[in-house]
Amino acid sequence: MPPVTAPGPGLSDAAGGPVGPYAGGPPPEALVVDVPPLARVGAAELGRALVVAFVLVVSVAWAVAQWPWRRLRGGNATLADAASLGVVGAFITLGPTFVKLGQLMASSSGVFPAPLADACLRCLDDVPPVPASAARRVIEEDLGHPVEDMFAEFDDVPLSAASVAQVHACTLRDGRRAVLKVQRPGIRHRMLVDLHTAYAGAHMLERLIEFFRVANATAIIRDLHQATVSELNSALEATRQERVRANLWAFGDNAEVTAPEVYWEHCGPRVICMERLSGVPLDQFEQLQRTGRDTTLLIRRGVKAWLESIVVHGPFHGDVHAGNLWMLDDGRIALLDFGIVGELPETWRAILRDMFYATAIDGDFARVAVGIRALGYASDASASDGEVGVQLQAVLAPVLAGDLAALRLSDLIMALIEVGRQWGAASPEELVLFGKQLGYFERYAAVLAPGWALGSDLYLFRNIFPEAVAQKAAATGVALPE
Repeated sequence: MPPVTAPGPGLSDAAGGPVGPYAGGPPPEALVVDVPPLARVGAAELGRALVVAFVLVVSVAWAVAQWPWRRLRGGNATLADAASLGVVGAFITLGPTFVKLGQLMASSSGVFPAPLADACLRCLDDVPPVPASAARRVIEEDLGHPVEDMFAEFDDVPLSAASVAQVHACTLRDGRRAVLKVQRPGIRHRMLVDLHTAYAGAHMLERLIEFFRVANATAIIRDLHQATVSELNSALEATRQERVRANLWAFGDNAEVTAPEVYWEHCGPRVICMERLSGVPLDQFEQLQRTGRDTTLLIRRGVKAWLESIVVHGPFHGDVHAGNLWMLDDGRIALLDFGIVGELPETWRAILRDMFYATAIDGDFARVAVGIRALGYASDASASDGEVGVQLQAVLAPVLAGDLAALRLSDLIMALIEVGRQWGAASPEELVLFGKQLGYFERYAAVLAPGWALGSDLYLFRNIFPEAVAQKAAATGVALPE
């Protein structure tokens, strides 16, 4: 990060215009994540709890009441489907926090009932934006100058709107095309009150209903709380984006992978200004295939850079759904929106490197067992390394029983997490996050790169195991793309 220089009244950008408070980079205190206590119930939370309960009951009751009529008209939805739609309707009515909870449920279909997880896919859609006047007010309060003085052009109609922020196109005074990610006014207070309310409700549900105890509802709200307070820190998000972007090219390759450049002189506590990129989201399969570009190579390049960020550099993009992965007009693949970034402890990164080495190079998973044992975890503390290997093989066998070329790494990661659970190992939350993101890439690959096997592609590991990959590529006659 560049040295911090607090802007004064005489500072200006390259075109002579005024700059915001983070010109030169944010001050260290701006990067501190304030995590208020979650177990707090005051007057605001009690009032909100009544609103939440009312909206949920009315929305579910209305959806269930309509269900018989829809069945009579030929619909095949079940009562559970109808109730789930009612829950999601309530989430959307209740606002950003509950929309994010729905997004979490949609991406955790193995934890929640299928009808509810499927209905929660609606929460992945854009939400209604705040008025342009409200967005302008946030920008001007944060940057300290009128929008017209900071930007040559500013589009009042947002390009997109999500639960926490919305994105507006703009042009800097020096002519660069940019976008502004602007937080919704008052969003921090509103989301914290909602999270306190949801946490109290989760506690009550765990006491009353076994499903919520098994699902560990309070832990889900705790995770959402931690992720939310981090996402609300725009300076931290922009710093992570800048760091991940720089790491993409650390080995002198990955020229076809990018992320938007941060324009610090136009950033503030609730505003991120960055380079504007143009392209197509990765789930627009037909549009991508009509471009005539090599979509298999596109996916391979993106996964390669992403895996390197995890096991070599540390910070990795933790939300690679299709809206955050684009094929740009010039054919590059771009990572967007760094609101969720994970980073594994070095011990677990070493275990992942061992697992990748086994899947791509020699098929020997014994070193993975040794790595887990080195963390102090095993079903029997007195077991030998060989016995630990047998225990590990018993869990991984269903995943590894098929053709190694068809191995799904996301299944392997989830099996590794299951090993940790059986042995009492507290797998870091980032490992679960990593496994989910691998699942996204594998789903894209099923359409855009049919027949491609992620786990055995030497190209992905060229910078992670350079000598071993070079030797195996030479021995097998595999040509690695640039």
